[in-house]
Amino acid sequence: MAKLGNPFIELLSVGSTNIYAMEQVHARLATPGTAYFAFEQQQGKGQRNKQWLSEPGQNLILSVVTLPPQPDPGIIFPLSAASALACFDFFTGYAGDETAIKWPNDLYWRDRKAGGILIENVIRGGIWEFAIIGVGININQTSFDPSIPNPVSLKQITGKDFTASLLARELCSCLEKRLDQLDKRGFTSLLAEYNKALYGRDSIRKFKNAEGVFEGKIKSVSAEGELIIHQDIDRSYRFGEIEWLIGY
Repeated sequence: MAKLGNPFIELLSVGSTNIYAMEQVHARLATPGTAYFAFEQQQGKGQRNKQWLSEPGQNLILSVVTLPPQPDPGIIFPLSAASALACFDFFTGYAGDETAIKWPNDLYWRDRKAGGILIENVIRGGIWEFAIIGVGININQTSFDPSIPNPVSLKQITGKDFTASLLARELCSCLEKRLDQLDKRGFTSLLAEYNKALYGRDSIRKFKNAEGVFEGKIKSVSAEGELIIHQDIDRSYRFGEIEWLIGY
C-alpha cells in the first residue's frame, strides 16, 4: 500500500480539497498517497450535499488519494469504516474515550459533532481506480455558525491550541494503519472495532423516515453498512433511508 501523506501538499486556499484532489487525479497529477491539506476551504463538501463550514486556518481540512481496498465500486463500506476508525483513533488520542463514531462516518465527542468524512470515487470502465478520503475535523475553532446544531472542537475539549497541519500528517498515519489492517486482515475485525466505537449503541434514539418519526434501540452496523435498529424486531436501514433526529 502507498504511504499516505507522501507527498503532503499544503494549499493556502481552495474551493474544496475533495474537488481539487479529484481534478488532480483526472489530470494524472496525483498518485496514490497524495494528501491535500487546506488552510482555508471556501466550498467545503459534506454528506448529502451539505456544506462544511470552517474558519480559515483553524481546522483540519484534508483529502487523501488512495487505492480502493478492492475493485468493486459497489462495496464501499469497508473503506468508509476504516476511514472512520482512523479518525476515531486520532481524535481519541487527544480527546479521550468519550469519542465515538456516529453512523455512518461522523466523528462525535459526547453528543457533539467534531468532524465528518466524505469519500468520493474515481471509476473508469466499471473499475474503481481511486478513492478520495475527505476529512474535516474541528481543531481550534470555538465560534460556529448558528445553523450547525451541535459542534465541538478539540480546543473546546482540551483548552489547548494545535497546529492543524501537523495533526493532518498524524491523521495520514492513522489512515494508513487502518487501511493496512483492512488489506491484510480483512473486514471482520475492523467491523467489530467500528461497532464497539458506535455512537448511541444499545441506547434508544429517535429517527425519521418517509413514514414519520420513530424510536428504536441502536444495535450495530452490518457488514453492508446498514444501521440495525431494534423496534418490535431488528430492522436494517441504508444510509439515506433515515434521518437521525439530533438531540434525541
